[in-house]
Amino acid sequence: MSDLPRKAVTRTARLAALPLGIAGRATLGLGRRIGGRSAEVVTAELQQATADQLFKVLGELKGGAMKFGQVLSVFEAALPEEVAGPYRAALTKLQDAAPPMPAAKVHTALEQRLGEGWRELFRSFDDRPAAAASIGQVHRAVWHDGREVAVKVQYPGAGDALLADLSQLSRVAWLLGPLIPGLDIKPLITELRERVAEELDYELEAGAQRRHAEEFAGDPDIVVPGVVAQADQVLVTEWMDGVPLAEVIANGTQEERDRAGHLLARFLFAGPSRTGLLHADPHPGNFRLLKDDGPAEGWRLGVLDFGTVDRLPGGLPAPIGASLRMALAGDAAGVLDMLREEGFVKPSIELDPDAVLDYLLPIIEPAAVDTFHFTRSWMRSQAARIADPRSPAYNLGKQLNLPPAYLLIHRVTLSTIGVLCQLGAKAPFRTEMLAWLPQFADEAAGGGADQAEAPEPEPKPAKKRGGGTRKR
Repeated sequence: MSDLPRKAVTRTARLAALPLGIAGRATLGLGRRIGGRSAEVVTAELQQATADQLFKVLGELKGGAMKFGQVLSVFEAALPEEVAGPYRAALTKLQDAAPPMPAAKVHTALEQRLGEGWRELFRSFDDRPAAAASIGQVHRAVWHDGREVAVKVQYPGAGDALLADLSQLSRVAWLLGPLIPGLDIKPLITELRERVAEELDYELEAGAQRRHAEEFAGDPDIVVPGVVAQADQVLVTEWMDGVPLAEVIANGTQEERDRAGHLLARFLFAGPSRTGLLHADPHPGNFRLLKDDGPAEGWRLGVLDFGTVDRLPGGLPAPIGASLRMALAGDAAGVLDMLREEGFVKPSIELDPDAVLDYLLPIIEPAAVDTFHFTRSWMRSQAARIADPRSPAYNLGKQLNLPPAYLLIHRVTLSTIGVLCQLGAKAPFRTEMLAWLPQFADEAAGGGADQAEAPEPEPKPAKKRGGGTRKR
């Protein structure tokens, strides 16, 4: 690809081809079955062809189409295994790769944004992209002071492409929705549209990354690369090696999976408490496991891409911790009152408190025990329970509301749990919640593990800084 296809009609046609292609293959598959081939073989072939087309179209278009694919990919753990298999490889590719922008266009972009003498800023610059993602690609280079750096360059026309893609994707949400049981695709696409301005603003991203880098400087568990320079649609940050989380998911040992999962859970809860910002793009391409020759307890988690953040000056909202604590203590009435107060239950809706508690308890199981084993089968069971029209959970879930203030928090938490299930990690989720989630540890949560001795966090005053996007 030499550039983002910017004409709306071109991009719309490619996205519209997704359902047409699937329908055509289904007709062809029916013919093959009539011709005597087994249904299992034909179905497997159709699923593989659909996955290949999905990656080809979303990857080549980049922009909002690929961004949506990356968000969708973290939910693959919820798919039934017979469906997940063929799609998993194609969706995972979207987490860390895409067809690159040619070197000539990269040079032109750098000249326009860093000046004609841009090469003097670098001792060396690798024209081959180290990674290509939804709105920009990253090149490895050496800064003039000798530091290894990552140079992120935004694709020409990325803004128009994002808006056009997400508008078109909202029209075919009926097709994509069934891929993930229990996930309402349209609100997800609407939220992505609302984040476009921040995704494109590398100055906001630089501010969010600086805040995290300053807060986690010298931290024994979390590493955030520092910002070296930023100019318009170019962002230069310190380079970070490590094992991509996608590789740990594919081939990691249980020790690697458990350590990565523990640190991912820690960052989910400690990040907002310590920085006042929620890292809101938790797909595996944005994390690295930094190993050394020592024991796993000393390995660290590298975090990339601060383009999308939620601003939470006081950390995660206290009602989340309080309602979880009450749910684990069996206080059904208190949970329903808090859900109603926060807008999860509209005034006109009447619900049975015990039914609400029955709906929540299986979902919040990781908060009830010292160490929880996150698995694809557990996530699939939760998704199936909520998506089955015959299930009481299905009918109750349809009556709940997701307030706008909680939309991004909900997606990030669900996405992080999806990654933990992909990892198959055994992680002390509860311990991190006790340490960092406001009001969760105010009283013994009851019914689960004993109250842990949690360190008292000392969050620094949060600055209102925002985000953009970053893939490596």
